[in-house]
Amino acid sequence: MLGALGMAASAQAVDFKAGEWSVSLGGIVNAYYTQVSCSGDAVGGLALGGKAVGCGGQDNRTTIGNGLLPNGLVTSASSHQGDFDVKALIGIYNATATDSAISANSGVDVRQAYFTFGNADMGTIKIGRDNGIFGATPIFADMTLIGAGAPVQATQRGRVTLGHIGAGYSYVGYYGQIAWSAPKTASGIGFDAALVSPVSDTPVVAAPLYSTRTSPQVQAQLSYAANGFKGWLGGKTQKFEATAPGVRDFTMSGVEVGASYTQGAFGVLANFQGGKGLGILSDADQGDTKSKAWFAQATYKPADKVKLGLSYGISRNDDNITGTGGLKSNANLTLGLYYQMTSAITLVGEVGQTRSKGFAGGEGKMNGASLGGIIFF
Repeated sequence: MLGALGMAASAQAVDFKAGEWSVSLGGIVNAYYTQVSCSGDAVGGLALGGKAVGCGGQDNRTTIGNGLLPNGLVTSASSHQGDFDVKALIGIYNATATDSAISANSGVDVRQAYFTFGNADMGTIKIGRDNGIFGATPIFADMTLIGAGAPVQATQRGRVTLGHIGAGYSYVGYYGQIAWSAPKTASGIGFDAALVSPVSDTPVVAAPLYSTRTSPQVQAQLSYAANGFKGWLGGKTQKFEATAPGVRDFTMSGVEVGASYTQGAFGVLANFQGGKGLGILSDADQGDTKSKAWFAQATYKPADKVKLGLSYGISRNDDNITGTGGLKSNANLTLGLYYQMTSAITLVGEVGQTRSKGFAGGEGKMNGASLGGIIFF
């Protein structure tokens, strides 16, 4: 679980020695031509399939920008010192598309900055900023990670598309944390746990209502892997303190369970999340809403360099409370073709549909297509 995005980015990295350190420099660059068309009702809230969010306030829109991953430069250094394996990593990320051809594209996102130490007996301790444990397995196994998934225009301009975030699973998030990964066992059982710096709510369509309390957020996951099968069970929790009159404190709580299986050219994955305050784009961005999310995916490789995939996800709010803005559900279906042109470059074509439904009965629909590619170096 440690630095999953960083490890993906450094898969093709350049390595060199500097004294007792092995230094790795790698990164990601990607861009996708996306075309979307929106129709239907104004649902409200974070309706990813609606005109306001899905198409950026227009009926149709075109963007050439990042997919689910940003562009990134990832540098790491590792060493064996005494009885410990030691590593430090910094990942700096940036977006491709903006609404200006002359303004400085200087928005930098330092998602990762951490160090680890450990060995086969004690496991590994991580200190710094990295992705959370909860939600990491489905998003990093999502076929649209190297594509676009739901090409939501309100986020692709200046950031990234959403894959199945908010339409199948909640966002993995990036946090300051102290985490521990248990030693790997011959039986394939793994355990990860983290004390995470508590966060405030950051709603997109409403005013903030909560602040952090003194206790940290806690995330943990138990996993098992053997013979092409992986299974996982995880959870997270944090207390939120109300800052607005008439709003109560609440405790965010979530559980996740999932499994994947790969046999030859075929692969399948299923994941479920449920709880209170999980949000769509960030923790508690819909307040103390209770929600559930399902994600399923099937892939097939008809040739060594070609993969076909079909994925579906839905995130559903249980109650029509103020924080939802009237949003009942977001769902996304994506069909993708992925061609590994070289060991570093993958070309991607995807088509899909995102639907958002309201508690009042309205429905918004976004049809989208993406074509482009990604390089890991």
